[in-house]
This record gives sequence, C-alpha cells and structure tokens, in this order.
Amino acid sequence: MKSSRRPSETKAFKAVAPLSGAARQAQPDAVTPAGTPSAEAVQKAGVACVRRLPAYLQMLRVLRGEGQEYVSGTVLATTHNLEPVIVRKDLAVTGVTGTARIGFRISEAITAIERFLGWDNQTKAVLVGAGHLGTALLGYTGFEHFGLRIAGAFDSDPGKVGKWVQGRKVQSLDNLVPFVKRHAIELGVLTVPSSAAQGAADLLVRAGIIGIWNFTPVKLRLPESVLVQKEDLAEGLAVLSHRLHQGRV
Repeated sequence: MKSSRRPSETKAFKAVAPLSGAARQAQPDAVTPAGTPSAEAVQKAGVACVRRLPAYLQMLRVLRGEGQEYVSGTVLATTHNLEPVIVRKDLAVTGVTGTARIGFRISEAITAIERFLGWDNQTKAVLVGAGHLGTALLGYTGFEHFGLRIAGAFDSDPGKVGKWVQGRKVQSLDNLVPFVKRHAIELGVLTVPSSAAQGAADLLVRAGIIGIWNFTPVKLRLPESVLVQKEDLAEGLAVLSHRLHQGRV
C-alpha cells in the first residue's frame, strides 16, 4: 500500500494506530504477553513490519489447518524472503516469542497477530461509489478473513440507487449520515470518480467516519483526526510496467 505523509493522510484502520514512516522494529522492552502489545510496541512498529504480518497470518492459518502446532521462524521467513531474525522481531511486536528449537506456537501467533491488527473484532464499513471498482470490492469475500464487513453501499447516481449489487442495495447519499450513525460505523471505503472524492470524503466525516480507505488518486483535505489510507492503483501499475520494460531492454 502506498500512503503519503500529509497530516490528514496517515495510516487508516485502528489496527495500525499512528505509525512511524520508517520501518523501525520494536525494542524488546516494548513487548508484553502474547496478544497484548504495549502502546510502545504499536508506536514503534514500522510500516514494513505491519505490511508483513498478513502474509505470516495466512501461512499460519494454512499450517493450523494442516494440523501443525508449531512453526519455525525460518519457515515463516519464506513468505517475504527474509532472515528469520526479522520474523522474530516482527512477531515480538505483537507480543509473541518463540521457543528455541521448537518455534512459535501457531495458535498463539494467530491470536496475537489478529488482535494486533484489529482483525479479531469485526469492523463495519460503508462504501461510497458503486461503480466498477466499488462493485468488485463489494464482491470480495476475503474481507471477512480480515475482520471487515461492508455494511452498506452508496452512490449519487440515480441510475444505481435502488439496485442490488453483490447482495447490497445501493442507497442514496442522502441516507449516508443516518446510516453511519445508526450502525456506529467508523470506516469508509471511497471508490468514487476523482471529481467527487473530496465532497464524498467530507460527507463521510460529517457522518462520523474516522477512517477512510481512499481508492481515488485525490489527496484528501481532511481533519488530522481522520485516518486515511490511500491506494494508488496507477502507482502500483507504473512500478510493475517499469520492471517489465527493464526486463526486455
């Protein structure tokens, strides 16, 4: 994920809390019992560390499904081609420590990572912009594994309002504020055209949203108290295309 350093475009999701932009690892004295990271651990967890945790979690879930009880740091390190010491530091941030010659208890590591990322409790969200991208996100069932449920979809296009998209009835933006307040929703997913991004974001903030997952290329101007995670699809494609081109030269 690519995120800017503007004050209003800090990391989204309660799981990550305020993060430093540098990929620093937590110090040993910031570690608390498994699954209960200290405030210091959360603050010191670098962006790179947090981004690696979902891959560890995916492997751990697979291994648990195969009936395994422990896993070594060396095995987990294969998820990112890392040195095992980096894995140990990453998991220490969540409160997990391994046992020499045995490894990490898988069930304990899963619980700790899920709790650290905030995926042990379901987060409800609203999606604004029921176009092609919004429809794709509404249909992605994998969000359930990350503790995320998109509870409502909204759009300003009269041609879309009232239609059912991926099991959700698209509602008018006029209903957004009462819906958010009634369901105590804190996260908004923004998939509107660029021209409508700022206005839609402002409406989400007025509704009480405190975290926005921004899939538009617009740099939103919002209160510093609102957390924003920007997903720039063009930037990701540019990097991939550049690498492909270099390989042909």
